Amino acid sequence: MNIREQKSLKLDSILKDLETFVVAFSGGVDSTFLLHRAHTIKKSGVVAITVRTPYIPSREINEAIEFTSSFGIKHQILDIAFPEMIRNNPIDRCYLCKKTLFTDLFSYATENNYQFVIDGTNADDTGDFRPGLAALKELGVRSPLLESGLTKKDIRELSREADLDIWDKPAMACLLTRIPYDTGISEGSLRMVEEAENMLLELGYPGTRVRIHGDLARIECLPGYIEKIILKPNKELIISNLKKIGFRYVSLDLEGYRTGSSNPEKIVL
Repeated sequence: MNIREQKSLKLDSILKDLETFVVAFSGGVDSTFLLHRAHTIKKSGVVAITVRTPYIPSREINEAIEFTSSFGIKHQILDIAFPEMIRNNPIDRCYLCKKTLFTDLFSYATENNYQFVIDGTNADDTGDFRPGLAALKELGVRSPLLESGLTKKDIRELSREADLDIWDKPAMACLLTRIPYDTGISEGSLRMVEEAENMLLELGYPGTRVRIHGDLARIECLPGYIEKIILKPNKELIISNLKKIGFRYVSLDLEGYRTGSSNPEKIVL
């Protein structure tokens, strides 16, 4: 038995011991794998809750609905208004957001007789700037993937083995990460970013980020896409579409996509 298989068995053991629980289900790779595994093991006693806020891409909500429907998993959408304490995108926004959203998840769990709330935090997540993890710990959220030592690579491989078509899905994050810290957030700017990234996805650039700086769009793409983007006719089409969306200037970040490129320790002056 290899190490990944040992971690997988530990995950199964944790899920069995939890009895009944709410899965915080974003539709991303981690929470999808966790939910699928939980449903496979428990069948009943599990409900997926997807939070819908103005800064969660609609595509993620739709994919979450499609996944749970295809597997017959109990699923609820929890609509939450934009928390005013993060309206100006403070540096601790993730902590404040997680505290707000997961407090509501615990309320749902209590009202519906579920014993635990679990999420898809994995073993790699502790190595980045993630203030939201502190909020999860304070509230008592369980993170079975982290507890079993599963990394993102492990999760993708186990998802592939389970024939889950999300195994190679690019990482996704809330739309607030596309906007600089200490910047006022408007519904309009969120929709601009969402529309721009959907456009680039449809053109064949999955995992691309469009970070907004006033009226400038800064495109961060995965390796291998930079050359393709700057070639005709893609460059002209992308520029035209982004200007129609509302951007005045369009830039291509030559460093490409980096997870948390706006995080404090990664800012270079």
